[in-house]
Amino acid sequence: MLLFCGEEHLRRSGRHAGAVFTPEQMWCLADAWYSDRADPTWRRKTPDEAEALFAGIGLTGDFWLLTG
Repeated sequence: MLLFCGEEHLRRSGRHAGAVFTPEQMWCLADAWYSDRADPTWRRKTPDEAEALFAGIGLTGDFWLLTG
């Protein structure tokens, strides 16, 4: 993951954006993804569960599709 100040900064870097999301979305994703890792009953999220999590914080589009 690479962080940029904005789309202009990304463009100047010469890199291609796989996905662009806000710091708030990044925090929500990290919190939702890792908040239960210490739970003894933790299990890996299924692709459907992960897609639902992504969609719930506004991460949509082909980049975020895991199930095809």
